[in-house]
Amino acid sequence: MLKEFREFALKGNMVDLAIGVIIGGAFGGLVNSIVNDIIMPIIGLVTGGIDFSNMYIQLAGEPKGTLAAAREAGATIAYGNFVTLLINFMIIAWVLFLVVKGMNQMKKKEEAAPAAVAEIPADQALLTEIRDLLAKKA
Repeated sequence: MLKEFREFALKGNMVDLAIGVIIGGAFGGLVNSIVNDIIMPIIGLVTGGIDFSNMYIQLAGEPKGTLAAAREAGATIAYGNFVTLLINFMIIAWVLFLVVKGMNQMKKKEEAAPAAVAEIPADQALLTEIRDLLAKKA
């Protein structure tokens, strides 16, 4: 049973999946940093200093000044966090689209490349020539 588990765990697809998950986690951190540290400050500057992370609609209780206080007071819709996550998603989707598009173009180039014509060995070429000469005599 241990041998079967080892074979399962070390299959090529399983290892590829594990590598993909690890790279995906690192990529997610990178995208979060790009969004939070680069894109959102630019959007905040363009929109007059609006901080999306603290944007919310308080549905119940007395209006509060911060998101944390509004959440303690009752029902609160924190749409600013959603906007940030939506931008994260769009960046990830765009990058993955570009990667898949690039891979598809590389596959098309490989398919479009003509297959190398195999050179006929000398003995087969000679036999083909003899066959053609005999065919002409008949």
